[in-house]
Amino acid sequence: MDPLKFKYGLDEVPPFGELIFLGLQWLAIMIPIVVILGSLVAGLHFSELSEQIIYIQKVFFAVGISLLVQLLWGHRLPLVVGPATILLVGIVASRGSGVGAIYTAMALGGLVLFLLSAVGLFNRLKKFFTPPVVATILIMIAFTLTPMILDLSTSSAAPDLAWANLFFVLVFVLCIFMVSRYVDGFWKSTLIMWALIAGTIVYYLVLPRGLESATAVQSKIAAGFLFKTNFNLSFEPGVIISFLVCFLALAINDLGSIYSIGGMLKPEHMPERVYRGLSLTGLLNFLAGLGGVIGPVNFSLSPGVIASTGCASRFTLVPAGLILIAMSFLPPVIAFVGGIPPAVIGGVFLYIMCSQVAAGLVMVTGTGKGFRFENGLVIGLPLMLSIVVSFLPDNVLNTFPVILRPLLGNGFVVGVLAVLIMEHLIFKENNTAQ
Repeated sequence: MDPLKFKYGLDEVPPFGELIFLGLQWLAIMIPIVVILGSLVAGLHFSELSEQIIYIQKVFFAVGISLLVQLLWGHRLPLVVGPATILLVGIVASRGSGVGAIYTAMALGGLVLFLLSAVGLFNRLKKFFTPPVVATILIMIAFTLTPMILDLSTSSAAPDLAWANLFFVLVFVLCIFMVSRYVDGFWKSTLIMWALIAGTIVYYLVLPRGLESATAVQSKIAAGFLFKTNFNLSFEPGVIISFLVCFLALAINDLGSIYSIGGMLKPEHMPERVYRGLSLTGLLNFLAGLGGVIGPVNFSLSPGVIASTGCASRFTLVPAGLILIAMSFLPPVIAFVGGIPPAVIGGVFLYIMCSQVAAGLVMVTGTGKGFRFENGLVIGLPLMLSIVVSFLPDNVLNTFPVILRPLLGNGFVVGVLAVLIMEHLIFKENNTAQ
């Protein structure tokens, strides 16, 4: 698309009224991402609702700061920033190692990404991430999060309502897909937000017993989130290696997002934008790890939003970043969004992961080289291994050596190693010949 056709260019500032309106639209897209990922991780770490609220406050603050830093000093492109789903995979797989080990590893992973990007060494690793490898990684993220989606879908304040929750999620997801089939533009871009609102209302109308846990949140509001890290540094080699693999995938996702918007807008100094954007992603993840909060990544949602609004100005995201930061200092607002039922979050997350699987399939089949049987094997074995490892019972995982448990017990890490071996060792000649 020719950037001259946009109503406002990359570095143009729309009039104040339009700036605020477009900023609110970006905010409507980002809030569901922040709420869903923040709530998921908070629920994994803390049983106390007050602690969960503090954690979600920190996620709002970290995302708002990261967005502004990238817009003004990083890649300087209109890209949505949010908590990294791939880091959620690492957190889920490393829960047995404790919060300290998780966020120490996250900080180190961010630091390594920053250093590799700053000195230009990361460009040498890109050749290993061919379309089949990247596509497999996209699909694996969805598959390895299946156990967590299942827990959310059956979670209920009343145990005897687990079957009703699961039924609700199935119907809810089908409704989201049905609506997405017939809407476009603004409504399609903000569909996740409307799904969260409508799903929450319907859930409490159909299953009012679940409302008790939501109202309890309001009476347990905590403050001072900036000064609560909730962990001490803990260096566990297995967890660190596990997160380093996750950060490789995070870097590929970040690069893909930057290049996707770069190809659409064709801005000047693109290599410098990539270098600065990826370096800052690493640095921001390092700081997020030290703060005990899940790190940020650039999302590839922006091209569709820009195409629908006709506005490519990066400054339209500045109001969204400022509002996110302001919301982080308003515990009642965080408590309110924290009242979304787990079943609704599970349903929306299932919808998002289905979209991610579709993106992976499009990537592997749209290279123009055709899809061969060997390509299916390169993808199939890592996916199967990742699923098997993700569903291993705890009594089996506990038999693994402690130092290897975060690696061999992480379905995503096992899958990434398997796809690299399949693509670059076992089927190397076939891939070279294509």
